[in-house]
Amino acid sequence: MRITHYYFLVITVLLCSCSPLAKFAVEQEKLKAPATISFTNESEKADRYEWDFGDGEKSNLENPKHKYYLSGKYEVTLKAYKKKKVKEIKKEIFVEAPDACLVLVETNYGDMLIELYDETPLHRDNFLKLAEKDFYNGLLFHRVIDGFMIQGGDPQSKNAKPGGRLGTGGPGYQVPAEIRSEFTHMKGALAAARMPDAGNPEKKSSGSQFYIVHGYKISDKQLDQIEASKGITYTAEQREILKNTGGYPFLDMEYTIFGQVLEGFEVIDAIAKVNKDRANRPVENVYMNVTVIK
Repeated sequence: MRITHYYFLVITVLLCSCSPLAKFAVEQEKLKAPATISFTNESEKADRYEWDFGDGEKSNLENPKHKYYLSGKYEVTLKAYKKKKVKEIKKEIFVEAPDACLVLVETNYGDMLIELYDETPLHRDNFLKLAEKDFYNGLLFHRVIDGFMIQGGDPQSKNAKPGGRLGTGGPGYQVPAEIRSEFTHMKGALAAARMPDAGNPEKKSSGSQFYIVHGYKISDKQLDQIEASKGITYTAEQREILKNTGGYPFLDMEYTIFGQVLEGFEVIDAIAKVNKDRANRPVENVYMNVTVIK
């Protein structure tokens, strides 16, 4: 009887040792949106994992990173598997609203994170108002010029037929100009499209159409010429960006710049390189969705 009991205990211990333990740590549990969080898997005796980040996204990586674009409270679940056995653990992640005014522009070529400037409140608030109403969702980047810019925001581009001419649509109003000398058309600058001076001497902006600068590298000589002709002075930092990263400063003081791309410069490059027709409309549609990060 003692021998039988001994073997029973050994078998029990061996079976228990095969059960996985689910455990993970987070580098920081309180961040501002958009927040990229690294998860450190501290599970034991597991051979595969399943993460649910609480925002609809999942992963099977052992130590994943995940980006939360919106603020809020998220319940993160880790399931650790060992063959047919599974253990899980849950933790709450808190993501605070950002200090700056940010929007996410999603495209079929990737995403761009853009800051809207407080110094141009009319354009900032108008863009936010339209984005909150889902105005931009499903619209196209309908005009693309490599080395110059990518333009969108025409409501007529939604469900537009292939090859159709676009660029005249809007919400039925204009936004007064907020042109500021401290902002330049560097790569990634967000600016408002507008009608030409002949019919728009006050340089009022389109109510919805905007462009994002692609540009090219500008020389010191070109910058000197622009300064002389426009009566502006570029900072040393602006000069370095325009010379090394690029832009299109020839439009400075002519159009309202009201934001700047922070992440996603490669998306601008990709869209700028697509095949276009004679009207500079991409042959294959480039869609957008705009989300306010808050």
